Amino acid sequence: MEPTKILVIDDEPAICDGCRLSLSDQGFVVDTCRQGTQGLAMLLGGEYDLALLDMKLPDISGMKILQNVKQENSGVYVIVMTVYSSVKNDVDAMKMWAFDYISKPFTDDELLISVKRAVESKRLKEENLALRHQLSDRYDFSNIIGETPQILKIFDSIRKVAPTDSTVMLSGESGTGKELFARAIHAHSQRAVRRFVAVDCSTFSSSLLESELFGHIKGAFTGAVKDKAGIFDIAKHGSLFLDEVANLNLDIQAKLLRVMETREFKPVGADRLKKSDVRIIAATNRDLKMMVGEGNFREDFFYRLNVFPIFIPPLRERRDDIPRLLYHFLKLYCRQTGKPIDGFSDDALEMLVNHDWPGNVRQLKNVVERLVIISDDRILNYRNLSDHWENKYNNKPNVVPKTLEDLKAVKQHLLENQFGKIEKAFLQGAFAAAEGNIALAARQVGMQRSNFSALMKKHGLAANSFHPTSGEDNRMG
Repeated sequence: MEPTKILVIDDEPAICDGCRLSLSDQGFVVDTCRQGTQGLAMLLGGEYDLALLDMKLPDISGMKILQNVKQENSGVYVIVMTVYSSVKNDVDAMKMWAFDYISKPFTDDELLISVKRAVESKRLKEENLALRHQLSDRYDFSNIIGETPQILKIFDSIRKVAPTDSTVMLSGESGTGKELFARAIHAHSQRAVRRFVAVDCSTFSSSLLESELFGHIKGAFTGAVKDKAGIFDIAKHGSLFLDEVANLNLDIQAKLLRVMETREFKPVGADRLKKSDVRIIAATNRDLKMMVGEGNFREDFFYRLNVFPIFIPPLRERRDDIPRLLYHFLKLYCRQTGKPIDGFSDDALEMLVNHDWPGNVRQLKNVVERLVIISDDRILNYRNLSDHWENKYNNKPNVVPKTLEDLKAVKQHLLENQFGKIEKAFLQGAFAAAEGNIALAARQVGMQRSNFSALMKKHGLAANSFHPTSGEDNRMG
């Protein structure tokens, strides 16, 4: 395997030399460049796997280099290096597909950790390109949007487990896309030409679910006027996706355990056993181990399902994927509605990226759909988003959340809006009391100056909107 080639683009000789020495000792091939235009040309030449990029260069901005790397689809991973860190810069960098963001000064260990993460992520991405291309027309891996290390590791796990017949347990919060991953497993399995059957275990009563799963014979119970094939028959030689398995009662759990161990089942009312050849993929949004401890889930059934566990992280833990998801769904609903919407304003994108998304990808998709429908602008802005939050969660007495997902969203909305207003008023009061002196205002409220300044920037408060008393102490930063 060829060594990873890295290009350091920075106008500071000490940074270039330090990065080259540190990374060369780890087996990387490192070149340096002190001019942005020259560095960009070297990157677009196709020789490098990774770039360490300073955002403030003498001849061209680092953001411009990121933009060009993205447009050329060069495959180069970029780690941004800068002392000019802010939420807005982070969002901008994400829009341009920067992999990571490290602040100067950084240690050798911090640099090495970031580089190794980028190299591993690039490896996983390249390995899984083959997987994406091999999936059948019945299901395309491109439906799963995400390139964060967490998602790439899941793709890697799918690549390993899909060709086997091992039982897979998918866990994660509601709305994280567990069925999408289940379909990806099936599509890359030996059973891909057979049926994929999904069953939501929460939608059936216990008695009805048994009949649905195993089928029944004529006369087995009142209303059974003819034989009926069960889901295990329908999914024969294919994959059976059992969603929300936490909702299964102990009796059904015992019967499913027997099917999985013996590969035989008995239709309701029948005397003879039938053979089962079905690959089980299960999913849950609850803690099954805790349910086992509480006596609400069979321990033996849990371990039979949990042969190959895969955890789907919530959207708030992979925020770098949010811009990709936003633009993916924006294009989707623009096609459906015929609306020419180009994208999101910086303030709207920042708000969306920093939202906790209790309903995960499902909630984000629904929000984008509504924004596209209501917007008359080419750019979705903060006003569009504010209108959405206010309309959905206006805290009127007659608007009561119907689900846990809605309750969490209301809580998030109140925190973002009500607390945000209080926080801004707090800063304004402190700043006014200090007569526009940032350092004094920070000391009086017991905060570090840097944290106080960061909060001011967050709320759009500028030092020049006040009357300062000392020149040096009143500069933002």
